[in-house]
Amino acid sequence: MANSKLQAFWNHPAGPKTIHFWAPTFKWGLTIANILDSSKPPEELSYPQQSVLACSGLIWARYGTVITPKNWNLASVNFGMSLTALFQLSRKIQHDLSAKTQEADAEEE
Repeated sequence: MANSKLQAFWNHPAGPKTIHFWAPTFKWGLTIANILDSSKPPEELSYPQQSVLACSGLIWARYGTVITPKNWNLASVNFGMSLTALFQLSRKIQHDLSAKTQEADAEEE
């Protein structure tokens, strides 16, 4: 049974013999890089970059589920990419908002 599942995976239209497998697999590098950027200070994060990663991730995650055959590797990498980008955006927004409140408090004194 395991052999037949492995063979089915190997011969799948989005399997390892096609670009439809390898392109999303290498795209995991973007998601991993974004996870590693969690240790960066929030002021070094970019609104445009993280916004584009979040939006394109959501769009392509949806696409991976509506094409035939469904490409779950494409859907999962893009969903992960959008989640990490949204996390980074939330860090940046929180940092910027706290900096503004600190400035406002300093002006009141």
